[in-house]
Amino acid sequence: MTNSVNNNNKHDPKKDGSPQSPDQSARVTKRLSNKERLRSFLQIFKRDDRVLVVIVADPDAMASAKAVKRLLSRRVEEVTIAHNNEIKRVNNLAMRDFLKIPMQRLRGIKQGQYTKFVLIDSQPPHHPDLASISYNVVIDHHPVTDGWDAPFVDIRPEYGAVASMLTEYLKAAKIKPAVALATALFYGIKVDTQNFTKKTSPSDILCFQYLFKQINQQLLNKIETADIRRSELKYFKIALETMKTSKKRIYVHLGRVGNPDILVVVADFFAHIHDIGMVIISGQYGEKLVVIFRCDGYKRNAGKLAARVFGKMGSAGGHRQSARAEVPYKNLPNGAAKKFTTNTLLRLVVKHLA
Repeated sequence: MTNSVNNNNKHDPKKDGSPQSPDQSARVTKRLSNKERLRSFLQIFKRDDRVLVVIVADPDAMASAKAVKRLLSRRVEEVTIAHNNEIKRVNNLAMRDFLKIPMQRLRGIKQGQYTKFVLIDSQPPHHPDLASISYNVVIDHHPVTDGWDAPFVDIRPEYGAVASMLTEYLKAAKIKPAVALATALFYGIKVDTQNFTKKTSPSDILCFQYLFKQINQQLLNKIETADIRRSELKYFKIALETMKTSKKRIYVHLGRVGNPDILVVVADFFAHIHDIGMVIISGQYGEKLVVIFRCDGYKRNAGKLAARVFGKMGSAGGHRQSARAEVPYKNLPNGAAKKFTTNTLLRLVVKHLA
C-alpha cells in the first residue's frame, strides 16, 4: 500500500482461527449452502465494527462492493468502499455516478480507523497496494493464489463474476436489491462474463435472470454507451497505422497514454475483427508498460500467456479470454526499455507462443 496509508493497526487473521490456506478455504465454502455461507460471513462482524471494503475498481468489483455495503447495513457502525486504482474509464465513471456508489481512494485512507477489512474481486498478491492489509474476508472468482490467509475466504473460479456470488448472498439474506444495486450487479455480471461469451457457471445465468426484472434499463443504457472521450479517438488512428498482424494475432503499441483504460477499449474493438484469435495492446502509462490481452480462448489462454511473458518483470495474469500485465519500464530488457514499439511487443510475445 502507498505510504500515506496508516498501517499501525494491522490485524492478524490467524488470531481469529483462520483456515490453513486460502485454497483450503475455497474448498470448504464450496461445500456450504448459500445460507451457511452467509451465516459464516456475517459472523465475522460485530455491531461496533468499522469496515473497509477494498477493490480494484471495475464494474464487477464496484457492484459487489455496493452489495457488501448493503449486506452489512444496520449490522455494523460504518462501511467504506476504497479503490486503489484511478478510475478513468468513462463507463466506470458513469456507473459510479448514475448508480450512486460512494468510494474513496485507498491511498487517502487511514487504516487504523477501521476494525475489519474486506477484499472483493481480488486477492492480496494481485497488487502491492492490496498485499499490505490483513483481511478478515476475501471474496473472489479468480484462480486461488498462495502466500496469504483470512478468517473467511470465498473463492469460486468457476463463477464468471463476483457480482453473481454477491447476488446469492443477498438472496440468502432475503434482501431484494433496490434498482440501483440490481442494475449495478446486472452490469457487473454482463461485463465480467463479456455477455456470457466467456466460460461461466449456471449460477451466473440464474443471477442474471433474477436481476433483470429489477434493473433500470435506461440507466444501464447510459452506462453502456459511455465508452470513449472525443480526445481519445486519436488512439484508434495510431492503432490502425501501427498494428502488426501475425498468425491471426494483432499487436499494437500505442505509446504513451493519458489513461490506461483506452488500451482496454482499443483491445475490445480489435477483438471484434473476423478471423482474429488474439489481440495484444500495450501502452506506456507513467513509468509502466501496461499490456491488455484479448483471446478467443479456443487454443490459447490469455492469463497464462500474460504470466509467461511478463510475470517475471511485473504483475501479470487474468482469465482464459482476457488478461493484463503491468511492468515497470526499468524491469524490461535493455533494448526494449530504450525504445518500445509494436515490433518489440510482437517479439516479446512470440518467444512464449511456441
